Amino acid sequence: MTKQKSEAAKAFKKPAHWTNDPVPAPKPVENDETLSPTRYGDWEKDGIAVDF
Repeated sequence: MTKQKSEAAKAFKKPAHWTNDPVPAPKPVENDETLSPTRYGDWEKDGIAVDF
């Protein structure tokens, strides 16, 4: 590391909104097989296949 970079790192001040709190747990995924593009290859809604 160069002297210039190490001085810049020492001068860095952490923003007030940064915390060391753990990341919240993810929400459980709802499994809705009627709208599953991996099962049908397309999204199906009201009997109509919708492709992006």
